[in-house]
Amino acid sequence: MEQSHYRTPGQFIEALLNERGWNNRILAAVLEVEETGISKLISSKKAVTPEIAISLEEVFGVPAERFLELQRNLDLAKARIITIPNPVRAERAQVFAELPVAELIKRQWINVEDIRDLAAVDKELHRFFGGQSPSQISRTPHAAKKTSAGEQASPAQLAWLYRVRQIAKELLVPKYQETAALAAIPRLKMLLSAPEEARHVPRILQECGIRLVIVEALKSSKIDGVCLWLDEHSPVIGMTMRFDRMDNFWFVLRHELEHVLQGHGKMEPSLDVDLNGQVVDEEEKIANEVASEFCAPKARIDSFIKRKAPIFPERDFLGLAKVLGVHPALVAGQIQFKTGRYELFRSHLVKIRDRVLPSAVVDGWGDVAPVGIR
Repeated sequence: MEQSHYRTPGQFIEALLNERGWNNRILAAVLEVEETGISKLISSKKAVTPEIAISLEEVFGVPAERFLELQRNLDLAKARIITIPNPVRAERAQVFAELPVAELIKRQWINVEDIRDLAAVDKELHRFFGGQSPSQISRTPHAAKKTSAGEQASPAQLAWLYRVRQIAKELLVPKYQETAALAAIPRLKMLLSAPEEARHVPRILQECGIRLVIVEALKSSKIDGVCLWLDEHSPVIGMTMRFDRMDNFWFVLRHELEHVLQGHGKMEPSLDVDLNGQVVDEEEKIANEVASEFCAPKARIDSFIKRKAPIFPERDFLGLAKVLGVHPALVAGQIQFKTGRYELFRSHLVKIRDRVLPSAVVDGWGDVAPVGIR
């Protein structure tokens, strides 16, 4: 007997009775139950339990699973009739799946006391994203459509981006001047000799009208930096410093500064993710080449690799850094990247985050920028 012909277990049981020429009373006698109970099963006023399904299996030789599947389908159909559709529920589930809501609360980006207070979470996320729902932000001109790797920006990456923009709006800096930014490059170059010199970077950028904001990345977002514009005369450089290394700091900073000089990110933010990975965008290639050259001239690094490979004497390496007038960390970073040998000169990759943060506008690592909470 084909089960698909029946929509309820009661219909199926009734058909089995008819096939045998039985009535409700006979089945009740066989099962040793009240006849009214059989009537309720057939009329779907009583559900088929696993125990009843097993009894029916013994009587009719039909697997118990067939009765239970019909009962399950019936229960689901009834639930769909009485349950009021709630499209917000699906959207909220997507938000919690893609956004680290607990981390946003912990870092005080949204002001919610209890993550279970869904109304408060919804309200705060709308406030944080400028009156939009998280599902809408990727369609706005304030959001990065793509990352430097050519992928769609994730909600977590966009949340970080919104935090950078939120903080940058609070900063007072002079009007951006491209001539001043170009003149700042030699000044920045003079800071490459020692990690502690990086403390001057925020002030130098501010003087030429560039806002520098350092916001700790959200987990698994892999963001290195961003270039965005609040308006035609207000560029912003956001950085995560997710790698606490001197060479990485200067590479990312110069990379984002080149975006500013080229006017990149005006239409939508230029969001840089995993800059050591594949580059598919022409703007990113330009910024990468300039950043590499800034840290250590390409011709000198290539020549050194060609002459010394596969053995790179420590003395010669330090000599090259001295001739170039930069800290060995910057030379080490370029050699590692170009050769793929990341074990080389690791002891020279000094930390720099603690040298930069005290003089910068920071959100993260235990500090909360005093903006965005109402």
